[in-house]
Amino acid sequence: MLDRFKEFWAGVVLRPFVQLFIRLGISPDAVTFVGTLGVSVGALAFFPRGELLVGVLVITAFVFSDLIDGRMARETGRVSAFGAFWDSTLDRIGDGAIFGGLVLYFAGPGDSRVYLYVTLWCLVMGSVTSYARARAESLGMDAKGGIAERADRLVAILVMTGLADLFDFYFLMYLTLWVLAFASTYTVIFRVLKVRRQALALDAEAGAGGSPAPGPAA
Repeated sequence: MLDRFKEFWAGVVLRPFVQLFIRLGISPDAVTFVGTLGVSVGALAFFPRGELLVGVLVITAFVFSDLIDGRMARETGRVSAFGAFWDSTLDRIGDGAIFGGLVLYFAGPGDSRVYLYVTLWCLVMGSVTSYARARAESLGMDAKGGIAERADRLVAILVMTGLADLFDFYFLMYLTLWVLAFASTYTVIFRVLKVRRQALALDAEAGAGGSPAPGPAA
């Protein structure tokens, strides 16, 4: 849902940074790396100490690198297969740091075993959501769809975590975690069933004399 705003942010709001980094000769891959490092430090340094709002602000400052690097690559003609791989790989690290930081928060000052487990579930299912799509596409199938895309999940948890700490309304963060746990689980199931239908159709074609369906990776 929030992907539609990427071009506005990268092409208008963040354009001065895009142009500055290009003039300085900074590579898009370097921006991706620094952004992921900043997100990870913001989450793992502040969340476990209960400084949720500070952590959210630091993460937000660096998370825009995810928009800047892509715009830089397109404007400089440095779009590459490795760049796409690098960006997706570091996205998983950043996501893991954010939810991992919240897991440590609930194991420490947050002092809630229930929400520690809920957050851990969000972390795992968020990773599986992304993996399911990537694996399906590597097999020539489509696994797009579901409730919560990556951008939606991140914006929801960061906004509600910041507001929870700012106004002492922690129920906002708790509610968001439950919603994300459900949404991620639904999305994984949705994608598994979608791929299963496509796989059965491919198997049927193979059985009727068509090309053999792709097998499991070694």
